[in-house]
Formats: sequence, C-alpha cells, structure tokens
Amino acid sequence: MLKDRLQLYKEIENERNSKLLVFITGDRPNLETQISSEMQDYFVNHLDKFNLPDKISLFLYTRGGDTMAAWSLINLIKQFCKSYEVIVVAKARSAGTLISLGANKIIMTKQATLGPIDPSLNSPLNPQNPAFPQNPHARVPVSVESIKGFFEYAKQELNISNQNDMTRIFNVLADKIHPIVIGNVFRSRSQIQMLAEKLLKQNFNDKKKIKQIVSFLCSDSGSHDYPIYRREARDDLGLNIETPSMDFYKKIKTVHDSIHHELELSNRYDPNVLLGNQNSLNYSFRRALIESIHGGTYVFVSEGVINKKQIPINQPGLPPLTRTAIEDQRVFEGWKYEN
Repeated sequence: MLKDRLQLYKEIENERNSKLLVFITGDRPNLETQISSEMQDYFVNHLDKFNLPDKISLFLYTRGGDTMAAWSLINLIKQFCKSYEVIVVAKARSAGTLISLGANKIIMTKQATLGPIDPSLNSPLNPQNPAFPQNPHARVPVSVESIKGFFEYAKQELNISNQNDMTRIFNVLADKIHPIVIGNVFRSRSQIQMLAEKLLKQNFNDKKKIKQIVSFLCSDSGSHDYPIYRREARDDLGLNIETPSMDFYKKIKTVHDSIHHELELSNRYDPNVLLGNQNSLNYSFRRALIESIHGGTYVFVSEGVINKKQIPINQPGLPPLTRTAIEDQRVFEGWKYEN
C-alpha cells in the first residue's frame, strides 16, 4: 500500500530533486496487464498535483503494451515538466523501452532490462491461442519479426525463391493469420520506428547512431524477448544510462520489492490451486498501479468468484461420466482510487 512506501518516495524525490510517479503494469502469469490508452486520465490526475516541477522521475515496471498509448504518455508527461527520467529497477520492455527512449536519462540497476520495440499485435482477428482452449477470446500475439522469419525460413532453408511458390507460401500464412492482422502488424512496425526516431532526436544529433539504435531495437536483436542490460544499453547502444549509487539502489529495490509482493507478481494465477478442496472462492486481484505522494494510488483490480462445477459427459452405450470444470464469474474489472 502507498502508506508503506511514502517515506521512500519522499527520500527519492529529495535525492533526485524531482516529483516521483510510479507506474507498474503487472506481469503475474495468467493475470498480465499492459500499457493502454485508458490509463491516461489517471496520469493526468497525478500530474495535476505536481505543480509543474522542473523534473519528473518515472518509476517504471512493465512488459509493454499499446505503442500509441506509450507515445501519448511520454508527451503527456513532457507537458508537465522541463525534463523527465525513467527509473528501471527490473523491466521496462517493449513499449516500456519506448517510454525510456524519450527520457533525458535512464537509471538502470544491474538487473534492469530494456528490450526490443518490434510490435506484437493482439486483436480479435488474431488466431485463437490453443494453450487456452477453455477461453475462446484468448489470442496468439503476432509480430512482424515472426512473419519475416517465416518467409526467411522458406527462402533460406527450403530454397523457395520463385514468385509462384512464394505466393503459395503467403496463402498458407494468410489461411492461419487474417490478412488484416498481417497488414496492421507491418504498419505498426513502421509507426514504432518513426516514433523511436522522433524520441531519440530529442537527445541525439547523430542521425547514423539513431538509425543504428532503431534498427537494433526493431529487428537486429533477433527476438522480442532479447534482454538489454545496463552495460549493453550504455556501451553498445549509447543511451544516456545512469548507474544508481548503492544507497539509491537500496531505496528503489525496496519500493520494487514492496509492489512486487503487493501484486503477487511471482505467483501464477491458477484457479485450481486457489480453490484446493473448496468448491467456491471469492477473489480480488491487484494487477497494476499508478501512484505518487500527492496523487494517491489508482489500482487496477479484478474481482469475482471462481466455482468448481461438475459437467456431465454423455457417451452412447457407456455409463454417464462427469468432468470437473472451473467457472470464473468476474463481477468487477477496472480502476479504483485509494487516497
């Protein structure tokens, strides 16, 4: 809870001579949250209370989310201060890395990681995720690098080069992935490259260096999961990275550990485990938060009931059987304010 972290927030603000804004999107397995456009109003409510400081420190933990939501957040913060920095104690991946590229300074611990910004699209038109057959709305994210890899494999490993064969290969892909999804993924890639270049131009004058950074973050890293640690971000990419002092590190690590525990980020959500021998259980999961000293806490919460039910299975000529199924009745999902 915010009250447990207030003193640390005050100390961090004094050390950085800034206003501190904490933004966490949880990555608890099966209960992940992402950066989204709906969060902007909650940021405004915090920023309005900062009284236009010279600097804002954004404490960031995220695996990513909507590219344009991240872009909007960067520009929103810049309307309320002269400069801003990002504090990364663990993860600022994908759209979180984009947010960091717009900062005047990125403070990274030894375990902190940035990551590639090649976009993955998740929409209702994406293929259904076979890992979650019980959830018809679960979709497989589609990235431009995966699509490119599919064609590169066909060219290099299968030696397919003529146009007719490549057309057949595309038809196979289009049978699995909706053509609109394929088009949107490539459009998103062009968009994120443009946004990254705009952000880097605010801190770099070397156009060649900017191109190299964007190229690495969008494709040359080879995988969306590639972790970029502090040394590589500073020495190879040339980003403006600061190493925290040991005292400062202890403060931000304590904040991270507190939120990590509060959001149960290490605990996989498994309704069978939660239920145990019970047939029904009420739940309330804290999944993301935006907080500051003066603005309080906005927390994204999912609340509901999970029930264990016996489903009859009718097989002709055989005795009736039943199977156990878990029903999740979600009664609330959204943001709540805690003063």
